[in-house]
Amino acid sequence: MTRATWILVGWLGLAGAILVPLSGAIPIEASSGHWRVTAFVLDLVKRRSVDTYSWTVTPPTHELPSWVARGAAHFESGCRTCHGSPISPRPPMVMRMTPHPPELPARIARWEPRELFQIVRHGIKFTAMPAWTAPQRPDEVWAMVAFVRALPGMSAETYRGLAFGTGTSYVGPGLQTRPGAELAIRSCARCHGDDGMGRGGLFPVLAGQHPEYLRNALIAYRDDKRHSGFMRSEASELDESAREVVVNYFSELPRPLVPPAAEGLGAFLVASGDPRRQVPACSQCHGPSATDRNPAYPVLAGQDPDYLFEQLVLFSENRRGGSPFAPIMQAVATRLSRDQMRQAAEYYGSFRRN
Repeated sequence: MTRATWILVGWLGLAGAILVPLSGAIPIEASSGHWRVTAFVLDLVKRRSVDTYSWTVTPPTHELPSWVARGAAHFESGCRTCHGSPISPRPPMVMRMTPHPPELPARIARWEPRELFQIVRHGIKFTAMPAWTAPQRPDEVWAMVAFVRALPGMSAETYRGLAFGTGTSYVGPGLQTRPGAELAIRSCARCHGDDGMGRGGLFPVLAGQHPEYLRNALIAYRDDKRHSGFMRSEASELDESAREVVVNYFSELPRPLVPPAAEGLGAFLVASGDPRRQVPACSQCHGPSATDRNPAYPVLAGQDPDYLFEQLVLFSENRRGGSPFAPIMQAVATRLSRDQMRQAAEYYGSFRRN
């Protein structure tokens, strides 16, 4: 072929590449599915892109015991309707999507942890896979990665226990007459426990918290002022009436705790703070002794130490957000060393149930 012929072929190819899409001849109906070559190319592009963009992702050195349970709880409310679960298949409607959401257990082995992190955090264009709603919280994304990696081979019984806990059959005096009261409480209790004690440290303890703190937290989650991909969707589901039901239920639950011996660095920080670093005593705002503290401040005694440490780190890195009082803790946390954070968290976590 001559040079002129090659030029002509090139121009014809370019014209075809422009005119065919503009002609409307390419089907976009979900019912038609993808051409085999289209599916191949899209999958190749997806895998190469995820691999390339995940090279800078560094997996954590260890996983927290709570991560799989937290991931399971969110999966049930946020992911199961598309991907199915060990206790429910994918709904027929999603199987008519193109591409349809995959059944995950058979797909997890093809991805490295860093690649799963990339997918969960950033989502995938041209599919129903969204980006994580709180990009400030990679810890939550790693919890989802921990769960989906545990999903292959997970029994229905194990999944049910992780995603639902024990539930609750109690709605408290005077709450039964409110529409949707039991549904709202059940939604929260499957993670935080019907007794509000956080299912043995897997989730934050809500029992006996101040109503104002719980109310402010739920509103901050809803408005994305306190960052959490787990809690934003849950808080957004609650209207004002349901939110008050939840706040009243958990704040009225007993919090039977026995204090530990007041010794060690953690106890000293809680009782006296660190004047050298301009760190006030934690107890001035958070107890455990009775104080005139602002009811918008949380009670910390009995909270899981890993959770408290995680919150302090988030505050120090300005990744947590929160109510209008959050800047107070942000300033304090930046003055604490990681060891001090851990020691204070361990002390508060050492309060045991009576």
